[in-house]
Amino acid sequence: MSFFLSSVARDLRVHIRKPSEVLNPLVFFAVVISLFPLGIGPSPEQLSLVAPGIVWVAALLATLMSMDLLFRSDYEDGSLEQVVLSGQSLVVFTLAKVFAHWLIAGLPLVVLMPVVGLVVFLEVDGIWTLALSLLLVSPTLSLVGSIGAALTVGLPRGGLLVTILILPLYVPVLILATAMVQASVSGSDVTGYIYWLLALLLLALALAPLAAGASLQLSVDE
Repeated sequence: MSFFLSSVARDLRVHIRKPSEVLNPLVFFAVVISLFPLGIGPSPEQLSLVAPGIVWVAALLATLMSMDLLFRSDYEDGSLEQVVLSGQSLVVFTLAKVFAHWLIAGLPLVVLMPVVGLVVFLEVDGIWTLALSLLLVSPTLSLVGSIGAALTVGLPRGGLLVTILILPLYVPVLILATAMVQASVSGSDVTGYIYWLLALLLLALALAPLAAGASLQLSVDE
């Protein structure tokens, strides 16, 4: 636990010293959301129909923007190698990195959801359902993305490869989350969607750190 907490604290300090890496995904998310009303028209009825898909695509792309940097700085400055040589668990290290990434890249999106929902004319129920779905899904996005980031950490330009590897795994989560918001707007029960998203989160929490840890071990051994 002490290794986990110290790793999270170190990552947060590093991110604070590099505010551009923190702000870029948030700015990208805000720009994408603000451009859609200009592209498809300002009609509230039309925007509210496509709002769940707009928000989720923007959130997914904003998350992908920062995934390539998850382990790269540790790999380049030798910190990752030191963790391996010290005998510390790479699974715990991965969980700490993912948690810090979620605090920086995922949680701010959840906080922004009420404002974003108003911009795209979602109803109140849809706004809170959107925030809940993002709260459930954003950790899953970070966990699954950590696998691609670990696989490509030793490559000089792995950003595009991370997207190619991880994007197909994001599709089921994107479909469920979008359907959950649409069901809420139409007045249907969303309990089943919540259970499915929780199941995917638990599955990612159980498997993603193991896969990412093994990938990091291979990268260091090379």
